[in-house]
Amino acid sequence: MSIYGTIYSGTSGLITFSKGLDVISNNVANMNTPGFKRSDLLFRDLFYNYQYTGQFNQDFSSRKDGNGVTESGTTTSFSQGDNQQTGNSTDVAINGNGFFIFRDSGDVLYSRVGQFEIDNNGYLVSTVNNSRVAGINSSGKLVDINFSGLKNSPAVATKEVKFINNLSSGATEHTINDIEVYDVLGNTHKLTLTLTNNSTSTPRSWLGTVKDEEGNVIASDLEIRFQGNGSPAEGFSSFTFTLDPEDASPSDITFSFGEPGSFTGATSFSSGSSSDLAVGEQDGVPFGIQTGFSFTRDGVLEVEYSNGVTAEGGQLALAWVSDLQGMKQLGGGLFEYDESGRIEIGTANDGMMGEIVGGSIEISNVDLSQEFTDLVIVQRGFQVSSQVVSIANEMLQQLIENTGSK
Repeated sequence: MSIYGTIYSGTSGLITFSKGLDVISNNVANMNTPGFKRSDLLFRDLFYNYQYTGQFNQDFSSRKDGNGVTESGTTTSFSQGDNQQTGNSTDVAINGNGFFIFRDSGDVLYSRVGQFEIDNNGYLVSTVNNSRVAGINSSGKLVDINFSGLKNSPAVATKEVKFINNLSSGATEHTINDIEVYDVLGNTHKLTLTLTNNSTSTPRSWLGTVKDEEGNVIASDLEIRFQGNGSPAEGFSSFTFTLDPEDASPSDITFSFGEPGSFTGATSFSSGSSSDLAVGEQDGVPFGIQTGFSFTRDGVLEVEYSNGVTAEGGQLALAWVSDLQGMKQLGGGLFEYDESGRIEIGTANDGMMGEIVGGSIEISNVDLSQEFTDLVIVQRGFQVSSQVVSIANEMLQQLIENTGSK
């Protein structure tokens, strides 16, 4: 190789190592960027010169001269970054494989950045480019996730009130006050149930009377019976009456005292005049407003309401690409991929897909210790390449001076 070739090779080193410095500086600059994936520069040696032996057969000699170095692109490291809690219910991270799917005017993008928000139309969108976050329905098709229909929880009228504990067979009467039920509009009504021992007429029989909050009788001559073992009797373990408030449509309510032969509901054992029969639960709910939401490990949106109801509002879709290096980085943690046939669409915690971590974001996977190590290597390579150019230049200068002096 000539001195000029040496200068060229050294210069190629300077250029390539400076590009390596660009990659490292970009990695370090994004060490706090959510979802950022670090890159590595690929170095590639240039073509070689061979000399003939000078023999008749014109074989190549063992001497070969390289022509320096260049870069052949970068590779992206898709290793998992740490998940950091934010406390923001619209922040979501993926622990394991998968990309979020963003859709905007026919364009489909992929990202590990799960910083979302709800736009003015109720859609869950990415804060990066305001594109809609894709969910997936039961048929496996991508759909938008919208909160508009999830703001309120409708009222549900009480259909059944279940009672528990013991109604003493030795008592003459037992009254339960403030039995809370709901009408079809979600309005609360507090009823009173009075049970009177009717054993003198029918063994182990009780007659019930129901009054509203104003003391008006709304149902009477209601009967329940118990078996000899103290459990509810078949055909007499419940009674039904109609709640007919002034400002709402009427609805039927069943007072249930347990399954016949079972001791999990109400019982009737002898305990003197003391009874502790009480309401166990009722199935009505008032009108509720949204108080919060979260995403489960499976990516299912769970919405919470002021009435204690929890509803599901869709499920996040995830994508996985087998050819990760074929994905094109666009900035903002966004990627695009043209070969749709090689993309797997699914849900979290299913197959190869990772799980969803709600209230968190994935931070950058940049390792500063690795970047500093690479920085030292690039710096030394640049310095040595610069030294090679300087020495070759001095040798060339000396050659010119010696030639000119003859």
